[in-house]
Amino acid sequence: MRTVLMVAEKPSLAQSIAKILSKGNCTSRKGLNGACSVHEYAGSFQGQTVRFKMTSVCGHVMTLDFIGKYNNWDKVDPAELFSKAPTEKKEATPKLNMVKYLQVEARGCDYVVLWLDCDKEGENICFEVLDAIQPVMNKGNVRERSVYRAKFSSITDTDIWNAMNHLGEPNRNEALSVDARQELDLRIGCAFTRFQTKYFQGKYGNLDSSLISFGPCQTPTLGFCVERHDKIQSFKPETYWVLQAKVFKGKESPLTLDWNRVRVFDRDVGQMFLNLAKTSREATVESVSKKEKTKQRPQALNTVEMLRVASSALGMGPQHTMQIAERLYTQGYISYPRTETTHYPENFDLKGTLKQQSNNPMWAEEVKALLATGLNRPRKGTDAGDHPPITPMRAASEAELGSDGWRLYEYITRHFIATVSQDCKYLQTTIDFNIGTEGFSCNGKTLMSPGYTTMMPWQGIPLEEAMPACERGDTFTVDEIKLVEKQTSPPDYLTEAELITLMEKHGIGTDASIPVHINNICQRNYVTVESGRKLKPTNLGIVLVHGYYKIDAELVLPTIRSAVEKQLNLIAQGKANYQQVLQHTLDIFKRKFHFFVDSITGMDELMEVSFSPIAATGKPMSRCGKCHRFMKYIQAKPSRLHCSHCDETYSLPQNGAIKLYKELRCPLDDFELVLWTSGARGKSYPLCPYCFSNPPFRDMKKGMGCNECTHPSCQHSLNSLGIGQCVECDSGVLVLDPTSGPKWRMACNKCNVVVHFFEHAHRVQVAQESCNACDASLVAVDFNKTRTPLPAGETQHTGCVFCDPVFQDLVELKHATMRHAMHRGGGARRGGRGRGRGRRGNPKKPKDKMAALAAYFV
Repeated sequence: MRTVLMVAEKPSLAQSIAKILSKGNCTSRKGLNGACSVHEYAGSFQGQTVRFKMTSVCGHVMTLDFIGKYNNWDKVDPAELFSKAPTEKKEATPKLNMVKYLQVEARGCDYVVLWLDCDKEGENICFEVLDAIQPVMNKGNVRERSVYRAKFSSITDTDIWNAMNHLGEPNRNEALSVDARQELDLRIGCAFTRFQTKYFQGKYGNLDSSLISFGPCQTPTLGFCVERHDKIQSFKPETYWVLQAKVFKGKESPLTLDWNRVRVFDRDVGQMFLNLAKTSREATVESVSKKEKTKQRPQALNTVEMLRVASSALGMGPQHTMQIAERLYTQGYISYPRTETTHYPENFDLKGTLKQQSNNPMWAEEVKALLATGLNRPRKGTDAGDHPPITPMRAASEAELGSDGWRLYEYITRHFIATVSQDCKYLQTTIDFNIGTEGFSCNGKTLMSPGYTTMMPWQGIPLEEAMPACERGDTFTVDEIKLVEKQTSPPDYLTEAELITLMEKHGIGTDASIPVHINNICQRNYVTVESGRKLKPTNLGIVLVHGYYKIDAELVLPTIRSAVEKQLNLIAQGKANYQQVLQHTLDIFKRKFHFFVDSITGMDELMEVSFSPIAATGKPMSRCGKCHRFMKYIQAKPSRLHCSHCDETYSLPQNGAIKLYKELRCPLDDFELVLWTSGARGKSYPLCPYCFSNPPFRDMKKGMGCNECTHPSCQHSLNSLGIGQCVECDSGVLVLDPTSGPKWRMACNKCNVVVHFFEHAHRVQVAQESCNACDASLVAVDFNKTRTPLPAGETQHTGCVFCDPVFQDLVELKHATMRHAMHRGGGARRGGRGRGRGRRGNPKKPKDKMAALAAYFV
């Protein structure tokens, strides 16, 4: 029997599709990477009985990066990244072992059906999967087709079966357009980012950003925010004057009238018009007009409109919105959430989609009324040729979806029902008045038919007081008329919704990447999100954009990126050559980069005004090993130490606190050690500032503390304080934290495992001897006479933390509280004290609590 491998983009998607195609008769098992499952069942394919294996990836299998040596910021000129630096595809998430996993499942398979998301990124992942599996698949007849592509827009029985019955081929051109975008963004972004970051972080201490990044889409996105900020700052309010009149008739409430001249900018002119109007104490009705007006129902929903509304009405950021929308899609509640189309296909089952909502109490009445009277034909929108508009695919409740999931689903459903509802109709009444020689008017709206606004009440016609019944020639008494002084007001900061509109208009990013670019400028501390989801640029964001304008405005204006996006779309359509577009664009940006480097003083002049020199920043902390003067600790991101005498800056681990470490010095370079800690419930370790940036031994990498140092005799090194292999990760070693007493602990030097032991002990030391059973270093513990937990009141004991029965109840495994992953390098290193086979090499059956935990985690 032949085998068909089917691959979806996410595990939850694979499960849903397998359930539909197998009609619930599939068996499931975990794959070797632990993250993906395999669902198997028998069925028919291309007229023959086959065995189906449905599995998934977890997004992109591969990512583009420079080869090893070009990732070293210190040794590579950023200009080389445009052409000289070779790139390679690496596994996007190495710990998933996705390539190996796919190859294991694909071995012996005859066909593959690709169920990846139906957009350009999905097409790109198709070819990543094929590159991994085709070498191990069965080689059938040369003429026999073995690769198939499923096209679908929702996870419904109808759509999935329709896709299975109309299989096509993956689109290489669309995949190539993604490859081109990845390479352009990598080369251009890395070159500018590395140069900017190194140049400015070496000069200024309070930038408060760990990375001064540049991105071909990210920077124009920031440019829109700063452009609005500049308009606000340069705005000069102007004073103007308005005539305000109130009139009444009989006992009716007064009417406030609008002046036909709107406003004047000269007070004397305004006073003249006021005097002319005051010649009469009566307002005469000049005309009464009534006009029936229509407020059109919305077009079908696409991604950009969904992001706009989620930000402005639901208070949800674009990135968060897309994450929720993708979850709703993979669970089968909505159709594919990445689409530019606002027009339903002719064969779209509007009635069937609407029927599914007929039992939800929030809109059941309106839905049943629509089904009874007939659906209104949706407005004609734009067909971008990608996916149908975003629509609800099945009924749901808040209990199923959770708070934010339900709010987004509710909006999508209301929007869909509104598209097939009637337009909103109202009557607009306008009454024109004359007071003296001046003309005034007032308007009122009366709702005739709410139409779609019953589903979208926020767009409804507000209830207004009824206009008085009157006709031409009637007179009203003037209650008051006065000249009011006002001022023009500046625009407000851009909201996320307005920024999304600008990005779409100028072709910056795609419906899929717009949320990513907005999220990036927030994370880089270029803008902050204020109340009302307004985006206010920071000092750093403002100076960067002004600097780009000063040196080369095209780096920040949307025009050049928009032109690149058009070229990438031509690659996707097969109308442009991948290599030519790539080379041409890189040549342009390479020239721009060289000019930027030569002109950087222009941006630096702006930086000097806004930021403090690094030498004037921070507080004295530890002594430099070269000049023995105090270095300054700079807390602003990225935290670092700076010696103003030597003019040297030393990196530090991020996302924690730095303290002086007992004024102890590194035996290699005489620098005073500092202690990094992530808090009372976290972990801590000492480090030498010089060694952290300049690894002293060949088997050490940049960014390693004393707990990873392989110095053979230093009292702070891994060789002196290492106890045994980590019970959870493959490459880590559990190292004694000598500062942790009286709540003693050892912590993994790679992951966040922390082992608490020997609380209230007077002294804990790592012994020279090793455990016979597991090769871990023995630990010598000295307790106070009054608080010893040792048997028979003993105060001292030396044994193995893992194997010694005396230590059995004195050891507890925990996980450190960490705000972010630590940015530290380093792979596994073998040899040295306290490691050996560790717990994983213990041939004996675990006897105690710690060993049992170790075995469990293995």
